[in-house]
Amino acid sequence: MRVLVVGGSGFLGRELCRQGVAAGWSVVGTRLSGEIGVAGAEVRRLDVTDRAAVVALVAAVRPDAVVATPYRYGDWAVTADGAAHVAYAAARVGARLVHLSSDALHAGRMRAYADDDLPTPIFPYGAAKAAAETAVRAIDPQAVLVRTSLILGEGSRQIQLCRDALAGRTALFSDELRCPVDVGDLASAVLELVVADVAGPLNVAGPEAVSRAELGRLVARREGLDPAGLKTTTGTAAGVVRPSTVRLDSSRACGLLRTRLRGVSELLVPG
Repeated sequence: MRVLVVGGSGFLGRELCRQGVAAGWSVVGTRLSGEIGVAGAEVRRLDVTDRAAVVALVAAVRPDAVVATPYRYGDWAVTADGAAHVAYAAARVGARLVHLSSDALHAGRMRAYADDDLPTPIFPYGAAKAAAETAVRAIDPQAVLVRTSLILGEGSRQIQLCRDALAGRTALFSDELRCPVDVGDLASAVLELVVADVAGPLNVAGPEAVSRAELGRLVARREGLDPAGLKTTTGTAAGVVRPSTVRLDSSRACGLLRTRLRGVSELLVPG
């Protein structure tokens, strides 16, 4: 199996490269400015906003499958256009496509979101992720669109935000609920989907919904820090327009995959 990981220098991308190599696959990871640093993975430089460059690279690599992870918060050209370029290039060579999407494309509600709930974005990043899905589905109806949530693990941005809030350098919202997932669990699930007969949107997230503030308290408990120092606020007070409660129902993925998607309370047990 030859797999191209577009966005291989990202947090999830590096883990995908690592697990792919460990599985004995031929792995090619792309980078723009970051480093991949995974022994055994071939590295190529790629700007996903350059359509011709994407087409040329995929044609040269000739992968059996493409896993598309690139995004840049606030950058439509990377998040939306880049996804379309990758899908087009993958389709040209007949490669299986696994596209990484996000719970950010939902507006937020108390009821959990099913796999096939339509996007209802309320802020620019969510709109870009929704546009990316629309493009991918139009180009390749057999692609699987993995809708996931906050990605945890050592070195993750989410864990660092919690540490910053515990140090008083930033504040965590108490009114934004998500379903965090471990980077290793997510990468394992994505690689299973490379060879699975699954198409369309699929929720792949943890089973527990917690607020960002609750996540900060769990990090404090794990690291032996005083949670009383945690700085919190609300999105309303901060004047931020983003989805509030977004629960992803990942029961279908749990039934399809061997990978167990662990909850945040299991991931962040005291050390």
